[in-house]
Amino acid sequence: MKTQFFPYTFFEGDFVKTEDAKVSIMTNALQYGTGIFGGVRGYYNKDENAIYIFRLEDHIARLHSSARILGCPLPYDEAQMKDIFIELVKRNKPEGDVYFRPFGYVGNLELGPNLANTKLDFALYMIPLGEYMPLGKGLQLKVSSWRRISDNAIPSRAKISGGYVNSALARKEAADEGYDEAILLRENGTVSEGSAENIFLVRNGELITPAVSEGVLEGITRRTIIQMAADMGIPTQARPVERSELYIADEVFLTGTGCQVAWVESIDRRTIGNGQIGPITQKLREKYFGVVRGTDSDYSEWRTKVELG
Repeated sequence: MKTQFFPYTFFEGDFVKTEDAKVSIMTNALQYGTGIFGGVRGYYNKDENAIYIFRLEDHIARLHSSARILGCPLPYDEAQMKDIFIELVKRNKPEGDVYFRPFGYVGNLELGPNLANTKLDFALYMIPLGEYMPLGKGLQLKVSSWRRISDNAIPSRAKISGGYVNSALARKEAADEGYDEAILLRENGTVSEGSAENIFLVRNGELITPAVSEGVLEGITRRTIIQMAADMGIPTQARPVERSELYIADEVFLTGTGCQVAWVESIDRRTIGNGQIGPITQKLREKYFGVVRGTDSDYSEWRTKVELG
């Protein structure tokens, strides 16, 4: 299936036709994975002819944090980057939900994976995107035989391009065996996250998620769900989770900019709860979609409205 794209992309300091935004086969980031990226969603409001970009400032701040972990600065500060997002939306004039991919990468053509004295190039493109994972059914998950990379190898709290080979191996294994997604464990056997999603479980009315020390991406959707749960009076804790605890959970769901809030029906062929979406998952998911689409007035500071004119 061919990926759809919008006519304009921000590339090499300017807004250009997307088909012209190309790098050399010799590009360092292509050879060695020396780049960082993000994923941001924009939700279309037809009545207002506007896009609501969800938690844009937080996504931009995390991209800059990833750059600091690499030790390579980005060419634009956070305010400048926000302006680039907004201008790109206005130029592309979407008529549906969209996904943004900001990308900071080592654009030089030098041989060798050397980050010393390097400044990242920056590009931003957007594509139409509805459901990334099916929301109308429960997901079938598999605990992967691959282990999550450690913070002292490739830090998971940074979205480093090369680190996602770890995710790709786990997802391939799951797909080859007929599952929707993988769950990665750490070397010590505790649960980390999905291949590209944070994971939550519910036990006895309490929401539980692996702590950030468990090799997880500090997900913005994860942070959103934790905040919403606290404000809704749902007890929540971030702590180590063992594999067997997943099997006896009342509810399990994944979160991420791509998957949003996706409920899990089974893990390793073991049915979670009664095999249906759980009440806490449903409550949080309904709140989440109301907030991101602007039909719920709460958390208005998380939405950046871009009028399309």
